[in-house]
Amino acid sequence: MHDLVVVGAGPYGLSIAAHAAAAGLDLRILGRPMASWRDHMPGGMFLKSEPWASNLSDAAREHTLAAYCAEREERAEHGHPLPIETFTDYGMWFARRLPVPVEEQNVVSVTPHGDGFRVETDTGEVMLCRTLALAIGVMPFVHLPQALRDLPPELASHSSGHRDLAAFKGQEVTVVGAGQAALETAALLLEHGALPTVVARAGAINWNTVPQPLRRNPLARLRAPHSGLGTGWSSWAYSRVPWAVRRLPETTRVKIATTALGPAGAWWLRERVEGAVPVRLGHRIRRAVRIEDGVRLELATPGEGRSLIETEHVIAATGFVPDLRRLDLLDPALRDGLTAVLGTRAPQLDAGFESSRPGLFFAGLLAAPTFGPSMRFVYGASFTAGRLVKAVRQRLARLASVPGGATAGVSVPGVPRPAAQQGDAGKSGKAGEAAADEPGGTVEVAGQEQARSSAG
Repeated sequence: MHDLVVVGAGPYGLSIAAHAAAAGLDLRILGRPMASWRDHMPGGMFLKSEPWASNLSDAAREHTLAAYCAEREERAEHGHPLPIETFTDYGMWFARRLPVPVEEQNVVSVTPHGDGFRVETDTGEVMLCRTLALAIGVMPFVHLPQALRDLPPELASHSSGHRDLAAFKGQEVTVVGAGQAALETAALLLEHGALPTVVARAGAINWNTVPQPLRRNPLARLRAPHSGLGTGWSSWAYSRVPWAVRRLPETTRVKIATTALGPAGAWWLRERVEGAVPVRLGHRIRRAVRIEDGVRLELATPGEGRSLIETEHVIAATGFVPDLRRLDLLDPALRDGLTAVLGTRAPQLDAGFESSRPGLFFAGLLAAPTFGPSMRFVYGASFTAGRLVKAVRQRLARLASVPGGATAGVSVPGVPRPAAQQGDAGKSGKAGEAAADEPGGTVEVAGQEQARSSAG
């Protein structure tokens, strides 16, 4: 029986695997490396975050994006947007340096098995594990506006469904949304010879400012500190102390997760959109009807008015919404038994990313309603990996302390014998959780000494 199975091989899954391997755990990592980046992002895109804030995480802090770029003599500098292809190749480079192989198998079933889990893949392989970490990225949580859901995919699609936007050359395409995905999709469509129009509910397009220099005077740093998610104290808190976000009331956390760092375009994208792509602001799709040459959109306009657009295709760049119900790989009874964060369909997690089902951990977007907006970005992988693996080791130590249990006597590398074996069986759960939430050790993992910058 394995100590840990990691499901998903994107930035979070790879980082968790790196920390788990360094801790000496017996693990498997399953999934297509960097699948979302390789398969669901158009060529020509750029990374919105600054290069220094885009590292995957390993325990030794050796396999950084800067190290990868230096090895290949590629540019990775503050204020210089990085091509998605470079970041994707970096992720593949990171995966090859893991001490355990990434196995390109899709998990189709996870069911409880004693104190652990039974995992089955699409190859028919079955494995048992004591703990399981789901780092499945955003693709299961694609969000389409209700009005578009009955249209066939040749007429309406999500922005994540396109690898090559050149296929729309010469076509009129309506892009729905006001964030980076919508604006960059529109720019790329235009540059590939399409005729894009942006439709957004927002009353204005927000643009990130040009990042401030890394070296600034002390007063400027005090007023607006750099962080992995941007400049300013709120961004600093979200990126450096996610453990503190978790301590806020649930309603506050949910509001932060859904509204903080909202839709905005990168500073380097602005000149490619403004004056080049028609934008209809304050418009909301009421109905979408298939017509002979495409789609007719009925839009609600400011002042309760209406307008119509006829277009050949609609691309919804409307993001992703975490929803446990979409996790078909989980046994229905297991999935339905998970406690959710109030007002959401995301799992309630403890200080170590463990769900209400002991041994089942979640990372990435599903953790945002618990730990805040950093979980939506690559920057959150470092905090997640270090803390989650620590919690896995603690879980294994507790299992090893159960007299006569299937895992009794199991040695967990780097973890002292559990308190229950030392005459202190009363220590458990919440006490350990409170200790884990202390700043010491946590901020060290999340905020490893990197250069300061605006992440956009």
